[in-house]
Amino acid sequence: MSDDGNSALGHKAFSRSRSHFSDRITADGRDGWPVAAGRYRLVVSRACPWASRALVARRLLGLEDALSLAVADPVQDDRSWRFTLDPDGRDPVLGIRYLSEAYDRRETGYPGGVSVPAVVDVPSGRLVTNDYQQLTLDLATEWTALHRPGAPDLYPKRHRDEIDTVMAEVYEDLNNGVYRAGFAHTQEEYEEACTGVFRRLEALAGRLAGQRYLVGDTITEADIRLFTTLVRFDAVYHGHFKCNRWKLAEQPVLWGYVRDLYQTPGFGDTVDFDHIKRHYYQVHTGINPTGIVPLGPDTTGWLTPHHREELGGRPFGDGTPPGPVPAGEEIPESGRP
Repeated sequence: MSDDGNSALGHKAFSRSRSHFSDRITADGRDGWPVAAGRYRLVVSRACPWASRALVARRLLGLEDALSLAVADPVQDDRSWRFTLDPDGRDPVLGIRYLSEAYDRRETGYPGGVSVPAVVDVPSGRLVTNDYQQLTLDLATEWTALHRPGAPDLYPKRHRDEIDTVMAEVYEDLNNGVYRAGFAHTQEEYEEACTGVFRRLEALAGRLAGQRYLVGDTITEADIRLFTTLVRFDAVYHGHFKCNRWKLAEQPVLWGYVRDLYQTPGFGDTVDFDHIKRHYYQVHTGINPTGIVPLGPDTTGWLTPHHREELGGRPFGDGTPPGPVPAGEEIPESGRP
């Protein structure tokens, strides 16, 4: 499926394939890829929720100088993710026009999709990993020597079991559930997936009614993974994927929670609503054959007071907020509220 290349549409039901390239970049380099400042390049689309996880984690942990960033055009062509946002249509560091070139250097004739997020080894130009589930966990736990002073602990050991449980539930019913609803081939498949989406949303609203964050009193990986789906919900999943029992803005707890995160440095400053909408509505021609991108919804509400601080919590734990967005990585006005 064109959103991230990690999925496949069968004749019966939507399914998401596992990442083919699952090498890990670790402190001890046990997979052959040691953590090293400046060696790797993170390739993302700001449209993709899976890639957006890496964008948020990278900002919160202060890895911008250690792990450079390439942003692909949100609208793909038949060769998938392309660097047409850059001068001459080439990534200025990797020197390639298409992300598929890094895949080809890793495995010639690779039959699978070209997905983001992807990490590329700059010296060789070879893909290292497209494992979107493991990547952010490794940024939090393996890249610690390169974290900024005051970086939060996004995957604290004392809460990992609970974080893993929450993330698994959110993935099955919500992160992936919206896609199963949107790409359903039968009414039964759609209704089952859509019911699961809203059942999970209602359970999350109950959980978050009395606590500011999903696990503990600080931001964790679980919040990042929920945020990247919620921030897209009203803009694309509600209409485009037919998850329209209600809008997020109509659910006070979840709307307050996601605005709280959006207004937290490291979250909203990575979100480009223009990229999100143009990708989903123009690339998914099987769902939206006209390619028309809707004008709404109004995004100014993202900046309104949320009052979630009344629940307490310490966003960054014993740490501090990330600094300003690096030059060249700012979200254009067209993508902001």
